[in-house]
Amino acid sequence: MYRLAGIVTILALLLAGRASVAWAAEHPPDTMAARTQACAACHGSEGQGTDSDYFPRLAGKPAGYLFNQLLAFKQGRRRYPPMTYLLEYQSDAYLHALATYFSALRPPPVPLTPPTVSDAVLARGQSLVAQGDPAHGTPACSGCHGPMLTGMERAIPGLVGLRSSYISAQLGAFRYGTRTAADPDCMQIVAASLTEADVAAVAAWLASRPVPADPSPVAKGTLAMPLACGSEPN
Repeated sequence: MYRLAGIVTILALLLAGRASVAWAAEHPPDTMAARTQACAACHGSEGQGTDSDYFPRLAGKPAGYLFNQLLAFKQGRRRYPPMTYLLEYQSDAYLHALATYFSALRPPPVPLTPPTVSDAVLARGQSLVAQGDPAHGTPACSGCHGPMLTGMERAIPGLVGLRSSYISAQLGAFRYGTRTAADPDCMQIVAASLTEADVAAVAAWLASRPVPADPSPVAKGTLAMPLACGSEPN
């Protein structure tokens, strides 16, 4: 009798264990890490990026920047239907929590293949990034995005760890108004001052830069920005 009772107990425990496994499979933990697995196919399991040219690294970018971009997709100021579909019914509070989560992550960068361009193109890109082009009203990228190009809190993104095709596409979107930001839209102003050749040069040089060991953005107010920018209000 005692043996039968023991067997019944073991069977009950096994069945309970199977039920727990089944429940866990159907009900993953309600954490931000679990929720953001919906982002992993395009942006990597920790926002580190993937092999795709057009889906950028999210990890480590300022929370304010990421929040602004999520709002832009939700409101149609950035146009990519899958992102709009994912975000259109999410609350601003949830989007802010999502941005804060990704901003705190520091996964290793995805290896990039440097673009194959001439030394002259790289030199032009380096000059525009570091010094700008005063004759054409183009400020240096480093003036807003930092000397290490890792961005500035609260909402200036890092530019390293991005592929040249992505950078070119975003500069083109700013130039032609398919991507917009809060007024004054400083990136539209900057992008409009660049020629097509300049866009290619900037994109190539930025894509050739390694991600620094600490990709954290510099503190807000560290940089004296060369022009007013609505996405980074005073």
